Amino acid sequence: MSVQEYLDKHLLSRKIEDAVNAAVRAKASDPVLFISNHMRKAVPPVITKIKARQILDSRGIPTVEVDLYTNKGMYRASVPSGASAGMYEAVELRDGDKGKYLGKGVLKAVNMINEKISEALIGMDPLLQVQIDQAMMDLDKTEYKAELGANAMLAVSIAACKAGAAEKEVPLYKHIADLSGKSNPVLPVPAITVISGGKHAENNLAVQEIMILPVGANSFQEAMQMGSETYHHLKAIIMEKYGSVGYNVGDDGGFAPNISSITECLDLVKEAIDRAGYNGRIKMAIDVGATDFCIGKKYDLDFKTPGKSGQDFKTGEDMLELYTKLCTEYPIVSIEQPFDKEDWEHTKLFSALGLCQVVGDDLLMSNPKRIERAVNEYTCNALLLKVNQVGTVTEAIEVVKQAKDAQWGVIISHRSGETEETFIADLAVGLATGQVKAGAPCRGERLAKYNQLLRIEEELGNHAIYAGENWKCP
Repeated sequence: MSVQEYLDKHLLSRKIEDAVNAAVRAKASDPVLFISNHMRKAVPPVITKIKARQILDSRGIPTVEVDLYTNKGMYRASVPSGASAGMYEAVELRDGDKGKYLGKGVLKAVNMINEKISEALIGMDPLLQVQIDQAMMDLDKTEYKAELGANAMLAVSIAACKAGAAEKEVPLYKHIADLSGKSNPVLPVPAITVISGGKHAENNLAVQEIMILPVGANSFQEAMQMGSETYHHLKAIIMEKYGSVGYNVGDDGGFAPNISSITECLDLVKEAIDRAGYNGRIKMAIDVGATDFCIGKKYDLDFKTPGKSGQDFKTGEDMLELYTKLCTEYPIVSIEQPFDKEDWEHTKLFSALGLCQVVGDDLLMSNPKRIERAVNEYTCNALLLKVNQVGTVTEAIEVVKQAKDAQWGVIISHRSGETEETFIADLAVGLATGQVKAGAPCRGERLAKYNQLLRIEEELGNHAIYAGENWKCP
């Protein structure tokens, strides 16, 4: 084949002429680079290869990582996992081989990607996020993604989302905003973990986390400064009162002094806020994680305390009274999972008091059917979105829309088992949720999310909006 025949076959002469004309119109200072980029954009994007592997999360437990290749680049994503899984959330596919990683391996999920998902998606346009996610759901066919595994599907979904953003040459948060139909990105208020308990720490504290929210900050950068300073003042206070062993940290990076009293922990945090000089500008929040210590219809706040467990059960009414008292005595603006995952009655009663944001975690499990029920029954007024409980980017966007349509608050949340993946930072900004939960200002896998948010704020410059006092409905 001659050169001219080759040019004619691929219509290259016309394409090159178009690129040169575009360079002239743009008065490109580097015409070769401009023409190269112009030609590259003219090529439709297509997924060419998907390769998955098993990596380790922040707890040393296997999880899934994916490299998704297009004809223009490679895009990587990994997924987190939680300390527990509910029956209404998307299923993590684990190997179950006790001889390897105590049965927690994810090679089955890796193989699902490399063999089944890859075959189904190769040739698709990464810009078509909805179609990509639907193709995986059609391939699985189960209600909770039990065949392919939500961990497999989510890793691919996130990687495809990154590829779509790259093709459009826009930041990931902007691409997510476009997918959701939103236009104004918002920097969220960080719910910063300062004390860990429950299943996330080896102390006697029943509740899972105590967090601080710098709602009085004027920017995300200032919010992180306020949170970090308070965190370090808390460390000093714990050292003074309990010695160096007291400031060991839990899965999320919060301090884990070996105390069981909720009020004692809240007093420590309140003192730290005062020392940092942010009284009134920083509010407090609690992730109770009550499902973990609910036995029947009663609650055991001493379930982690040797010799005391089972000695003093609390009724739903007792817990309701406790939360009312705490909201009166401390600047608490949000309480997550205050009752068991099936205790709709007491959750509704607490929400009706209007004392704070009442967040559904185990109650909802990011499941659209349970969210619908909670909306109809006025059970709670905020959603904790854990993306791996849903399984795809498209479904995550849909449940956020479902919550926002009900005028709920929305918190984009990390998991106790995390990776360096920063996707949830862009998701929180792109969906303008106003709230993000990524752990303490400690441990790399937590800071990866906060640092990404700092970069996004810098990139937005004068257009950056921090949710601040409007954190519930930005």
